[in-house]
Amino acid sequence: MRYNARELMHIASEKPSYLFDKEGVLVFREREHFWKNKAVNVERWCRLKGNLLFYMKSKNKFSSPLGVFVLERCTISSSTFPNPELSLKIQFELDPQVQYLTTLSQEERDAWLAALQNSSIEALRGRFESLRGTIMAKTGQDPVPGPEPPGLLNVNEPAERLGIHLHPDEPILELSLACSELITPRDDRRPNSYVQVSYVTPPGGFWTKHSQTEIIEATSTPLFMTTVVFTAGSRLTVNTRVKLSVWDVKDRATSTMYEIGSAMFPVKDIMHADDHRLHLPLKSSEGNTVGYITILSWELSDKTPMPISRSPSPSNKRVLAVDESLFEPVSSNAKYCSLSRDVVLKALYESTTTKTYRFPTTAGSTLSVQEFMAETKLSFHIPIQLLKILIDEEKQQVVELEDLGKLTPHWEQVRKSLLDHHLHLVHEYTEALHGLQTYRGPAFKASCLKEDKRFEFVPLNLHLQRMRVQLLEEEIDNVYDIVTVGAMAAHTLGFKQGGLKKLLSSHEDVYSPKGSGTSCSPGQSHSAKARDLLSSIQALKTQIMYYSESLMRSAKDLAPGDMRRALDSLTDKTRQLVTVCEDRLLDYAIHSLKAARPDYIATTPNDEGDSVTITTGTEDDPTAKWTWEGDSFKPKSSQSSWEDTLMNVDKSLDCIIKKVDQMTQQEPPANLINRTPKKGRKTSEWSEALYPLQQTLTQCVSLLTEKVQQSLTFLLLQETSCVSSRLQELQNRRDIVFSQALSAVVAGFITKLRTSLNDENFLRQLYLVGLLVHYESLLSPHADELGMLEDMVVGINDLRNVTFKIVPASSTSTHDLLPVLTGTRTGINVRIPLPPGLYGLLPAEIRSGMLLRIQPVLFTVGINEKATLAEKFGNTSLQEIVNIENFSRLNSYYEQYMEMMPAPADVDQPHQTRLAGLLQFLQNNVHIRKSKNVEILQQSAEICRRLNGVRVTGCKSAKDRTAMSVTLEQCTVLQLEHMMAPQIFTNALDCMRSEGCRRENTMKNIGSRKYAFHSLQLMAFPKNYRPPEGTYGNVQT
Repeated sequence: MRYNARELMHIASEKPSYLFDKEGVLVFREREHFWKNKAVNVERWCRLKGNLLFYMKSKNKFSSPLGVFVLERCTISSSTFPNPELSLKIQFELDPQVQYLTTLSQEERDAWLAALQNSSIEALRGRFESLRGTIMAKTGQDPVPGPEPPGLLNVNEPAERLGIHLHPDEPILELSLACSELITPRDDRRPNSYVQVSYVTPPGGFWTKHSQTEIIEATSTPLFMTTVVFTAGSRLTVNTRVKLSVWDVKDRATSTMYEIGSAMFPVKDIMHADDHRLHLPLKSSEGNTVGYITILSWELSDKTPMPISRSPSPSNKRVLAVDESLFEPVSSNAKYCSLSRDVVLKALYESTTTKTYRFPTTAGSTLSVQEFMAETKLSFHIPIQLLKILIDEEKQQVVELEDLGKLTPHWEQVRKSLLDHHLHLVHEYTEALHGLQTYRGPAFKASCLKEDKRFEFVPLNLHLQRMRVQLLEEEIDNVYDIVTVGAMAAHTLGFKQGGLKKLLSSHEDVYSPKGSGTSCSPGQSHSAKARDLLSSIQALKTQIMYYSESLMRSAKDLAPGDMRRALDSLTDKTRQLVTVCEDRLLDYAIHSLKAARPDYIATTPNDEGDSVTITTGTEDDPTAKWTWEGDSFKPKSSQSSWEDTLMNVDKSLDCIIKKVDQMTQQEPPANLINRTPKKGRKTSEWSEALYPLQQTLTQCVSLLTEKVQQSLTFLLLQETSCVSSRLQELQNRRDIVFSQALSAVVAGFITKLRTSLNDENFLRQLYLVGLLVHYESLLSPHADELGMLEDMVVGINDLRNVTFKIVPASSTSTHDLLPVLTGTRTGINVRIPLPPGLYGLLPAEIRSGMLLRIQPVLFTVGINEKATLAEKFGNTSLQEIVNIENFSRLNSYYEQYMEMMPAPADVDQPHQTRLAGLLQFLQNNVHIRKSKNVEILQQSAEICRRLNGVRVTGCKSAKDRTAMSVTLEQCTVLQLEHMMAPQIFTNALDCMRSEGCRRENTMKNIGSRKYAFHSLQLMAFPKNYRPPEGTYGNVQT
């Protein structure tokens, strides 16, 4: 570029601020010295004028100019790196370097982003055309006289006639590329070639880099498997020119390359060409022919060569014909859905990245493969809802502790300590909730933020990885989904003391007789049993209240039959309540609470050797104060015993039974049917006679449950008294891990449900057996990753307490289609709304409100150099135990599946490929000691797919090792299930790893399109888990 430096200096130094579009302080991320790779943050005063962004030497607004950015041929967007709320990035075309800028506030970030994005000539031209089109639509005349603008290659026109609008991410044109007769300066060397694709739409004068193919080594006739896709957001016209530049890569590690030659063509040529194929010569910079390139265009609705619409559009513009089935509204027939078009998936996912490939099969046909990667809004939506539940639960526990009444000084101190713990969690969770609710940024947590406390409840790098495979000759159209997520662990709390599994084991040792001797309750911990007992009693109380009201309504209506049925249910639930309350644990809790009262006097022997117990009640004690005298209850001044409380419930029920028996043995008097009592409402003599007895029963039940609540609350207080200092960290850690695990499983559940709504066997399996969720972990059982694995084991096990319920959605808006969480820590229910048209496809059992359960299993094998250290010098026992235990769970699920479901379709296959054979191989693998036995991961994943399960894969950050795993799984599926030619397996694997969606995932996380591996580290990896040369390097993780 030629420029006048003095003129630019003068413009940048102009004094009046109003001459500039925007100015202020921006933080630049720069290299400290040109010979150092370390980056530093530098504050500089910046001034924007038109498309020129000037930056000064310091943050002083009067400092001299240092440089200028010309904001053309670049992409400006928000960035998760280095700060997800304050950062933005400038990416210039044909330049691998990215300029990161950070503002001092979120408002400033939004203001700078808007100003920079609207500063280019292209942005001005776009606004001009938009305003011009709006005026033409309203007036019918062009406000700017001139030649007719070029017709748009706009697939939205046929879509608009159908009333549907294409999403900007929807693909509209696909190009397959192949080269032949490539010539290199040295005849003894064949090129390692790839094609770089750029385009320009007149009257614009700048080439926009669009995409590139994979590198094919050592051949003069490369056939590229990566195809080139243009989306609706590309805004192509018939005059758009496409440039194909062929490069020869001499050294992939150092990216040493040179351009062999290039070819250009307008889009209208490929539209009008016979068979929609072009064969163009490649010209070098000297004008010599250095080879040829062949372009084949494809229409994306049916993957056949693209037909041309010969009929003019309403605006006399030629458009690409599009299969109308693409624009069908969401219906029961839409089995395979676009992430950006389907109403359910669109509510969950955003920022979709798409890559396309074509692979040959052993039968001579071609597989069309689309790879998608999308962020999910559930990354923040689920933690926000869960935090609200946890805050309410902590507040309720504060109330329960305060309602215990007066205690001895020792227990008062213990209660105060526990209250401080709960109040601290309320404060911490409230701050976390506020931070997530006010967050404005990408819908995922980048790996560089794993230790950021603001996002500790958010899963790390959660994405959906989807592969769609089409083979129209055989009418094959399948999708395969994998949820990818980083280690579900409390990264902010560290792993010096280990993870949850180890911490919980040492916590339980406090209560065991083999512990340190400081046990504060008899035998083992009763916390879980106490909470279950309290939950059961509260549920029974609710049912008793309901049936007692039902009995009163029947008495008011003088309906003996209804009264008898209501009485039977009331009797059954009341008897159950009394039986549950006879539990020995509850009896122990009640006597423990008695002993903790300040005026309690223990039992002592008298002179004759008999026990004498002196117990006096306190005025504020809310326990039962009724006694049975004769044929009615009388209040008493002293506190009744636990046996008296249970007897009062029994006696009050007996009174109701006797009264109802008397009433139902005689017909109701006709003159008493509509008697008006003092309050003016119509009732009957039956209801008047039953009312005091019903009130007595409900009061006794309420007093009983209050006493149970107090006693079990004290029991929990008693058990936590000697570990309260550790309890806070344990509970906080477990909540963090559970939040991350829950977000991933909810995303997988909804996606699997939507994709399989037309599968009757899957829906039947869902309510009969439950949904299998398979977690694949690539963590190594060494150092910090061992602690992460310990966290994951407990977090995934806690998912057993999660249930799902599918409900009809009130509307199709995004807000109304997001899942809703209810319940407590001991039992979370996820309500999943579906639009009415889709909800009607569910079987009656699910529509009736049945709670659906999941069966999570975890298999883990470390594959990096840390796994080698663990195998040689450390301990891999946790990895082995986890795999053996989860095989048992998987096998149990399989047995239930075989018992409840029809026989699988693989009965005619050889034993080694049937489900039973795969399970046998997996059992053998989990019981043998073998270095980095990745067959465990591959076989368990295959079993999961056969059992219609949800696949979840992750490593520490779900970025590098995860990329190797999901691409390997995708290529394995293509070969085993779609007959991809085995001789191209390695090439397809390298193609997906070099140009696929997972390369973009590294860019989103750390600002670099390189996997965070180095050559020495990769020597420890299994062969199929190594990326191709040139795609990895030492980068920040």
